[in-house]
Amino acid sequence: MTFYLGTHEPHWLRNMDVPLFVSRRRLERLVVPPVAFHRWALDSGGFTELHKYGGWEMSASEYARRVQMYVDETGKLDWAAPQDWMCEATALKRTGLTVKEHQRLTVENFLELRDLLGMIVIPVLQGWERDEYLECVDLYDKSGVDLTSEPVVGVGSICRRDANAAINEVIRSLQPLKLHGFGVKGDCYLENKHILASADSMAWSRGARYKPPLEGCTHPHCQNCRLYALRWREKMLVS
Repeated sequence: MTFYLGTHEPHWLRNMDVPLFVSRRRLERLVVPPVAFHRWALDSGGFTELHKYGGWEMSASEYARRVQMYVDETGKLDWAAPQDWMCEATALKRTGLTVKEHQRLTVENFLELRDLLGMIVIPVLQGWERDEYLECVDLYDKSGVDLTSEPVVGVGSICRRDANAAINEVIRSLQPLKLHGFGVKGDCYLENKHILASADSMAWSRGARYKPPLEGCTHPHCQNCRLYALRWREKMLVS
């Protein structure tokens, strides 16, 4: 089970000796792409795209060009998420579309990116209720994608939920797929780490924002602190 430490500090890629999960939107802020010290995975930044613009303004070909740049120049990229369409109520309200339309757009984008990038881009399942995720599996199957043969299958639209029971039901209903849980929070991660292939989380940063800094730290809070992030990750892995 691979646990990717989520960070909004893309320069950490240069010298952090743990797997990182970094947003494409954050990486674009760097003039020169960093050279990765350790393996990592790329988030497409879809949640922000949909909520800010009501859809994807970047074409699949442009996204593929940028992913390929990170493959060639940053290196050690395990995989990249597609330009998926998450299904939180706020996202649906912003786009004006339905869950089924978001699922269709997600699968169509994956197929286009897979043609452009190959296996570096992973399929992502979208939905909200358990049965909607199962319908998304069927949609991939009808498109000729055998998810059981994929090394990683992302599970979207779970990182901002507080209902662990609902997330657990979704994850368990999708077995035996090799699932990546996007933004899985602490308790939910611990309950599912034995059946997930991988997961990522930035929960450490949100928690640190409301706590005093670690002893020896000079910043007011540790939401951008490497030491805090690594200690939090270690606790997660040994729990």
